[in-house]
Amino acid sequence: MRVLISGASVAGPALAYWLTRYGFEVTVVERAPALRKTGGHAVDLFRPALDIAERMGVLDRIQEMKTGTERLTMYTEGHERPVVVELRRMMAGVSDRHAEIMRDDLSEIFFDATRDDAEYVFGDSITAISGDGEVTFERGQARRFDLVVGADGLHSNVRRLVFGPESDFSTWIGAYLAVVSVPNFLGLDATVEGLSGVGRMAALYGAARLPDARALFMFRPAEPIDYHYRDVERQKDLLREHFADFGWHVPRLLAELDTTPAFYFDSITQLRLDSWSRGRVTLVGDAGYCPGPAVGGSTSLAVVGAYVLAGELAAAGGDPARAFPAYEAEIGEYVRRSRSFAVSAARKLVPGSPGGLWALRAAAGLIGLMPAGVTRAVSKLGARGVRLHDEIALKDYTAHEVRTAARP
Repeated sequence: MRVLISGASVAGPALAYWLTRYGFEVTVVERAPALRKTGGHAVDLFRPALDIAERMGVLDRIQEMKTGTERLTMYTEGHERPVVVELRRMMAGVSDRHAEIMRDDLSEIFFDATRDDAEYVFGDSITAISGDGEVTFERGQARRFDLVVGADGLHSNVRRLVFGPESDFSTWIGAYLAVVSVPNFLGLDATVEGLSGVGRMAALYGAARLPDARALFMFRPAEPIDYHYRDVERQKDLLREHFADFGWHVPRLLAELDTTPAFYFDSITQLRLDSWSRGRVTLVGDAGYCPGPAVGGSTSLAVVGAYVLAGELAAAGGDPARAFPAYEAEIGEYVRRSRSFAVSAARKLVPGSPGGLWALRAAAGLIGLMPAGVTRAVSKLGARGVRLHDEIALKDYTAHEVRTAARP
């Protein structure tokens, strides 16, 4: 069977890997002219995603490319002394197996694992999908596929073409996120530094093998902001507006907006579709069930979703009428719990009141004092959803493999 995947970031190549292992003929189309290497930001992989990466034979590369971030030094408005948190201790309370890696590095690792077995078409995008599987492209010739998968992110083109406008399914959960590539003028190594205030937060981090640094901004306005997600200049103006009077090194970071080589800005938005499949088309990762950038573990969720979708297609012999409902049933609870956790996380990371800011500082200080084992035990007894990623059990689809050699 011929499968077309739209999107070559994380979910797309991960899905391509498993589909080719099960004998499907895979084409991946990507709007960008080449694999994206535009700065990116750090993402988390938790135990299920790392277990999948190990089965793919790429775990060693992921471990080699980890950011190595170990410490968070966070100042809060109204306090001279910062709170210092050992991130390894904090993450031990969330997952028994965890790796932080730059998103672009992860994308390249998955691409390298599939480039010899799947067809990649860069610099093109889908313009129409017919009910019988004929797909037209912006530049290439029309082609026919048995199945089409949107793995093209929060602003998915496939979802728009098949399911309707994004506004029908998106829910803003109260904040905005920006990531900016800047010089590492603080000389940060394995450390995140930043300032938290009521309704906003700014931080800077370096990473192993990263020649520069990443500035991270999150802010919570009273109402959603009207802007286009591709209007970069408007987004930069919004950032300047909301952080104009913020302290710490923020003025220096804002000054870098004029010359930065890479800039990312988006709302922290959830997608809430009752079903992410229709006919011969389905969605995977952020395109179908983004819980919220930076707050819901969306990268781990995307890797798991790709693995499950490919496995259920293999188990159903490629029949979408059987495979797609099974896929949705298998990860549905994981998606719903990720959504719930993301709403809570967004509220706590960017508190909207002085009391919320005090609680954030107190919680960070408490984590810093606890031994790792106690942190892990408390997390298992505490807030619902903290260890949601580790609680999903992966099905074994090995019986459906037609090619078994894992490739580095």
